[in-house]
Amino acid sequence: MTFTARADRRFIRTAYRSQRFVLATIVAPEPAREHVRLPVNLAFVLDRSGSMSGGKLDLARTAVESALARLQPDDRFSVVVYDDVVEVVVDSTTASAEARRNAVDRLRAIGPRGSTNLGDGWLRGCEQVANRLHERGVNRVLLLTDGLANVGMTDPAELARHATELRARGVATSTFGVGNDFDEALLTAMADAGGGHFRYIADARSIEDHMTSEVGETLEVVARDATLEVTAPEGVLIESVSPYRVQARGNRTLVSLGDLVANQVLEVVLRLRFPYGDEGRESGAIVAVTDRDGVFAPTGRAAAEPARLVWTYATDRANDEQTRDGEVDRAVARIYAARARRLVLEATAKRIRGYAGRDPELRGLAERLTEELVVYAAPMAEASRKQLHFASTNVARTRDAQGRSVKRPS
Repeated sequence: MTFTARADRRFIRTAYRSQRFVLATIVAPEPAREHVRLPVNLAFVLDRSGSMSGGKLDLARTAVESALARLQPDDRFSVVVYDDVVEVVVDSTTASAEARRNAVDRLRAIGPRGSTNLGDGWLRGCEQVANRLHERGVNRVLLLTDGLANVGMTDPAELARHATELRARGVATSTFGVGNDFDEALLTAMADAGGGHFRYIADARSIEDHMTSEVGETLEVVARDATLEVTAPEGVLIESVSPYRVQARGNRTLVSLGDLVANQVLEVVLRLRFPYGDEGRESGAIVAVTDRDGVFAPTGRAAAEPARLVWTYATDRANDEQTRDGEVDRAVARIYAARARRLVLEATAKRIRGYAGRDPELRGLAERLTEELVVYAAPMAEASRKQLHFASTNVARTRDAQGRSVKRPS
């Protein structure tokens, strides 16, 4: 396991609220040699509305069957389906061979029908997980839909709020959107608030790949509820540019990263805003990574020493002439570029050019943003729009093009 934190610049201005960026990079540890993986408690929540006809529901059933085959007897699972009515197909049970066969048989009797009560279907799955919460395991709901929430709870803010509350209770949510008719903003917000992952499935034939990949990652978790903790003096404001939930507690800022899988590489970009200060005075921050089970604690098997960063108040000239950390600049640029698509491409390209200097990667990124202005000015097919949303989501969360965690080469 490795953990580093580095700043883009080391000087800050005396009479201006300087903002500086910090790049924290975490590489999760490999499983211990005597590793016995954490048990999992999963709820599979499937949309069975009329739009899931044409083979999509069959493919979803096959995906659940393949995912169940990866579970062990000390794991738990449940299966919920929903249209305008919610039905618990399998109550939470241990994943014995008999229970898995029974689940497959029951799912085969389910056909598409009705509308989409996504909210109640998802909450019923969360209830199944919460009622059998595994205190030392990974508890997660996998929600799959191909349509819009049009019955029951439909307000995106309310659904995201529930996801946040459930996450605090230990129940995470991952979402899967199939085809072109679902709300990607809603599913992304639910996954982010719920500490899980969002996956866009353009072709229903890929449902099995995406679901088994998500279950596979759940089985590889080595650190639960990882958190980036930043301690800074009063007056220093801290926010996460990366899309993670942030809580301020006095002079500490906590950035919730969710569960980390073996060898996962995660980059988190922070923005710090400094108050005025006298020339020559120093300001600093301590950045540390923690987790629920103490894997990263000083006595843990993947002990991670906190990073101590220092900035110095200096003249405008010293600030203007200071060198920049290109690696931090590139990480910041990647996230802003991902967030900028369809919104402020031109302004972001101009901003990146302002500090790109001769860096070819930064200059190339600015040029690509400018070229995309023409693309976004034209009407866009829904599939293309969703794919671009998924791509920017993955970049901001250090995940690959398929939404999988990025891992250190073995």
